[in-house]
Amino acid sequence: MSSRRNPDVPSQEIERPRARDLGIPFEGLQGPHNAITDVSPVEVGHVTIIEGEGDLVVGKGPIRTGVTVLHPQGADRHYEPVFAGWYSLNGFGELTGTTWIEEGGFLEGPIALTNTLSIGTVRNAILRWKTENERVDTRPLARSWRTPVVGETNDGKLNDILGFHVTEAHVRAAIDAASSGPVPEGSVGGGTGMVCHFFKGGIGTASRVIDTADGKFTVGVLVQANQGQRHTLRIAGVPMGDAFPDLMPQVQPNKLHADGGSIIVVVATDAPLLPHQLKRLARRVPLGIARVGGMGDDDSGDIFIAFTTANANIGKRSGIQTLRMLPNRQMTPLFEGTTQATEEAIVNALVAADDMTGIQGNRVCALPTNRVREILRKHRRLAQ
Repeated sequence: MSSRRNPDVPSQEIERPRARDLGIPFEGLQGPHNAITDVSPVEVGHVTIIEGEGDLVVGKGPIRTGVTVLHPQGADRHYEPVFAGWYSLNGFGELTGTTWIEEGGFLEGPIALTNTLSIGTVRNAILRWKTENERVDTRPLARSWRTPVVGETNDGKLNDILGFHVTEAHVRAAIDAASSGPVPEGSVGGGTGMVCHFFKGGIGTASRVIDTADGKFTVGVLVQANQGQRHTLRIAGVPMGDAFPDLMPQVQPNKLHADGGSIIVVVATDAPLLPHQLKRLARRVPLGIARVGGMGDDDSGDIFIAFTTANANIGKRSGIQTLRMLPNRQMTPLFEGTTQATEEAIVNALVAADDMTGIQGNRVCALPTNRVREILRKHRRLAQ
């Protein structure tokens, strides 16, 4: 769903090439959609809010923001908890609900992503939606949930962030819009106004199919990419940071060069892992970020959450639980898949995003994919 879109900005519904379509090489075997939704029954929905142009008028715009909602067990089974773990590389940011995840090991509802100052509105909207659903679902398990998980990154270079334009209605629409299958990327949902390595960033996703001695599993990653300096950018192992001096952001006041930004990453898997193992999985996300040139800057919120859709009915209040657990010795392929999918998801976010002009005429350019391909070809790194 889109809300109040500027007709000059391409719609998120337009099919766009992804990084692999351009011949950018990546390691690992992708899933059917190369998306976090390859981990069934995960669903993702976006609401994108783009309105106005010109000078900033706080409370009126221009608006370049939105919200993304991810259902670990699908919207129809939102009351079923899953095992989860989380990790922060650098904590200059927020992912609500992580205290209980650390303590109890449960994720008990959707995950939402938005801008820094809308995190409270989104949290409250999810809580209200959940409470209203309890009128139908009266099981004790449903009444136990009070810790929504909402992550944020700062879109204030392009968006009237002090205008608090994300409303509960937008959150409800994103919840209702969630679906399986392909996931729109780039300047959509929570990623609408984000900047990545001084190019236009946003939402990106990727997946890996993993073979272990104990079975075949899928790992999926979704990123809200708003991190990184230009001079550190690497694609497919090739330094890109100094290749585009003509495409630096035009931002007033010009403070972008000192701003490291942030990244929130969600990892999903169908491998039967326990919470401490999922925390181990989340700890591998920074390896994928580093492959693209992210360094965990001082003012960057680099926060990651991992969950598994395996082990059903773990929220029972009584009785001994019988659980499945992949041996630690079989986790290395999952670590590799998480690293690979994180790298590709970030590049997918860059490839999908378009040029964007926001408040005060601030302008951030899209990654010039044709020029990237030329550089990769010179380094013999182009896949086609």
